Parts: sequence; C-alpha cells; structure tokens
Amino acid sequence: MNRRVAVLGAGSWGTTVAALASQNAPTTLWARRPELAEEINTHHRNERYLPDFALPPDLPATASIAEAVADADVVVMGVPSHGFRPVLAEVKESIRPGVPVLSLAKGFEEGSLLRMSQVIADVLPGRPVGVLTGPNLAKEIMSGYAAASVIAMTDASIMHELQDVFRSGLFRVYTNTDVVGCEIGGALKNVIAIACGMGDGMGVGDNTRAAVITRGLAELTRLGIAMGGQPQTLAGLAGMGDLVATCTSRQSRNRYVGEQIAKGRSIEEIIAEMHMVAEGVKATSVVIELGKRHGITMPIAREVYGVIHEGRTARQAFRGLIRHRPGFEHEPA
Repeated sequence: MNRRVAVLGAGSWGTTVAALASQNAPTTLWARRPELAEEINTHHRNERYLPDFALPPDLPATASIAEAVADADVVVMGVPSHGFRPVLAEVKESIRPGVPVLSLAKGFEEGSLLRMSQVIADVLPGRPVGVLTGPNLAKEIMSGYAAASVIAMTDASIMHELQDVFRSGLFRVYTNTDVVGCEIGGALKNVIAIACGMGDGMGVGDNTRAAVITRGLAELTRLGIAMGGQPQTLAGLAGMGDLVATCTSRQSRNRYVGEQIAKGRSIEEIIAEMHMVAEGVKATSVVIELGKRHGITMPIAREVYGVIHEGRTARQAFRGLIRHRPGFEHEPA
C-alpha cells in the first residue's frame, strides 16, 4: 500500500524523517510556524534546524494540522514531549479512524510519568501505536551516511508495512515488538548523555567516559526490565546504540548541555540559547520518580538530577559517583 504520511513537527529529526518517507510515499510535513512552512514549500530548505541541506522538492509543508492529517494513512509525531499532548488534541479533531500513530519523541510526559506511546493511547484510544527510534543523528542521515533505526509496534503486520515506508537507501529500519523497551532506552540515554557531557567538559578522559556509558546502560536496562522491557532490546539499537551515539557525538544536544554545565554555565542559560529541545533535562525528574516507584537504584541519573534541580556542580556529581560503593557488576543494585 502506498500510504500517505503526515509528519508533525519540523525540527531537525521530524524534517529528516519526512524527507526519508517522501522517497517511498506521499508525505506532508507540519510546521508550527507558517513562515517555516513557506520556506520549505518555496525554497525546499529548513535553515533553522537543518542549515545547508536541500529538502526533496516534492515534500510539501503546511502550518495546518487539519490539512496535514485529514487524508493521512499514518501520522508521525515529531513533537517534543512537553508539547506532545496538546498537538495530539488537535490531531484528534481531524485524524481518520484506525490510522496508526508513531512517536519520534524520546522522553516522558512530566506529571503523569507516561511514555509517549501511552500518551497517544490516552488521547487517541483504539488505534495502532508505535515508535521509530535508534541512534539517528539527523545531519548525518541528511548527508547520506549509513544509519540504522528500529520501528516498534505490537501489531506486527502494520509494523512491517510501515518499515517499508521509512527505510530508504542507507537508512536501514529494523522491527521490534517491544515498544516499552524501545521507549525506555530512547528516553534514559538522554540523561546518561548529560553525565557524559559533564565529564567531557571537565576533561575526565576516555576511561571515565566508557565507564559512564557502560554503567549508564546498566541503569537504563534495570529500569527498562522493571517496566516491562526486554533485555535484548536495551542491548540493541534503541538502547546501547542510541546511548553510544548520544553520549559521544558532537551533534548531541544532551551531551552539549552536560558539557556546558561543566564549564560553569547555568541550565537556564544553556536552554535559553538552544534552538532545539534537550529531552534529558525534562526527563531527569521523571526517571528518578520511576526509579523510586520500581525500587531501582540509579546513581548516575541521581547525580544528574542533583546538578539540574539541586544546584550541584558537575565536579560534585562525579565525586558522588566515585563515593557510590560498587557491587557485583551484573547485580541489580
């Protein structure tokens, strides 16, 4: 089936996904700002989020959610977690029955502690829901570099159909029925990336970075399993793969936040200058609350929380990690 795709959110990743999908299916991109939609339609550019990259000439944009989703056969939510529910409420007015909805957001809803797929199910009940996630840096994909992602849904038939919509050229898309594990991996890696960035900002070295990534993987795996995810998912693209990319890349927003914190800047100052959302900042408090709810010890996430919400410095956070008594490596403690 030649499904019609609506991608909501014209940030760097939403625009990239729309560009990929447009090679396989008629695709419309929704931009919140009318002037951005006009720029995409007239110049085939998105200079604010993807400077220097040409977009497919047959990728139209609109500032109307109703226009974007009215005839869509699949809706892709490329909206940050804090704006996810309000946009879904608008989608609800125009989306047709039975249309699947995919999330690109890697975070949680503050207050409710819900994963994004749960928010979709809450606002738009009774329709197929899934996620598209993995180690996907938008600018590298737009440059044509090889990359791999994973689409996760519980409905295998729709999942395999949508796999063909999004895979294109060197962008490979794998499938997984573990939606929970994929979402936990995508959200928690942002918190660990802030910790890695703090280490980079202090110049702690490669050994320390490797330790933070590896023990960070242990934390997100423990919580992911406690919430119903599968260990093999968290060792795959949505877990370890995304964690490595986000913790090491200069393009990583969350790693950048940590690096700037280590240089003495306030979190408010850092966020104010950024054009794009660093989901790990908002996810940190949710992760701590989920850890308490499931009885999971998360020392790295706890130290990141202390820096963002309690005024601790990056140096104090790393000293706190050193004081944490190590146990058996594979023991859930």
